[in-house]
Amino acid sequence: MTEDARFEDGGDRPLKLIAMDAEDLSVVSALAQDAVFPITEMQWRPARRQFAILLNRFRWEDAETAARRKRPVERVQSVLAVSDVLKVQSQGVDRGDKDVILSLLSISFEPGEDGTGRLVLTLAGDGAIALEVETLEVALQDVTRPYVAPSRQAPRHPE
Repeated sequence: MTEDARFEDGGDRPLKLIAMDAEDLSVVSALAQDAVFPITEMQWRPARRQFAILLNRFRWEDAETAARRKRPVERVQSVLAVSDVLKVQSQGVDRGDKDVILSLLSISFEPGEDGTGRLVLTLAGDGAIALEVETLEVALQDVTRPYVAPSRQAPRHPE
């Protein structure tokens, strides 16, 4: 008998997820929500058709356990990598300001014809990064050990 994975099953192990459809992407988006990153940590490699960001991801999968055990919430560095990228566009992002820190709010997919589409990374402050992709393939992988979130609080969004 097989069962779906649960957050609790992950424990302290690093995440390593791949999204190849909209349902998978919703999980990656939820886990990457409120990740912060310096603008300098985005990279597009046109020859490899790959776009990647080194994120400081809030560990949503551990937030309830941390609260219950009265320990600080955590962040972890993760790589968000998108394959088969044909074109990258941005709005509200000043690539010239090397000191800016961006905050990722969500990742969505707008399907096109024959598996193509547009992946949209929505940023706080009305910014967005749009990736034209040949196929949907997004990977999220933790690459460091978790560390105590500098704010010691979970991100909050006004209702």
